[in-house]
Amino acid sequence: MSKILVAYFSPTGSTKKIAEQIAKAANADIFEIIPKIPYTEADLEGLDEHSRSTQEARNRDLRPEIKNKVEDMSKYTTLFIGYPVWWFLPPTIINTFLESYDLLGKKIILFGTSDGSSIGNSINELRNSAPKSIFITQQLINPKVSQNRLEEWVKHLI
Repeated sequence: MSKILVAYFSPTGSTKKIAEQIAKAANADIFEIIPKIPYTEADLEGLDEHSRSTQEARNRDLRPEIKNKVEDMSKYTTLFIGYPVWWFLPPTIINTFLESYDLLGKKIILFGTSDGSSIGNSINELRNSAPKSIFITQQLINPKVSQNRLEEWVKHLI
């Protein structure tokens, strides 16, 4: 039986709620990606060209450090990875997460949360950070999605 992990980054809590619903629907373990330096409200201000989120969207080589680590990534075959969408992009802390593990042959399903922006082409943005894994799909999820609809999506993938 394959083991599933739902890993997520959620500086405001919106992605966390979706990640918890996905983990429940998939009977998966859950892991919060916690930045070594927490993001403040000012860091998330998309209209401020000096905010961390804007800087990460502009400089895709930035790699924010992560405070915690998955203890045994080898036991997972499938990873759901969630994050808020910033400027149509995944935050670069997701690159940091992917680059921290040997993901050879692991299936990766990306989910971005947003009330209105597009998920863009997250797979292409993240593929180089996990070149030995298999990216299955990406999905933008509105934080107000119903549990039933989310469960249907998860069951379709696993």
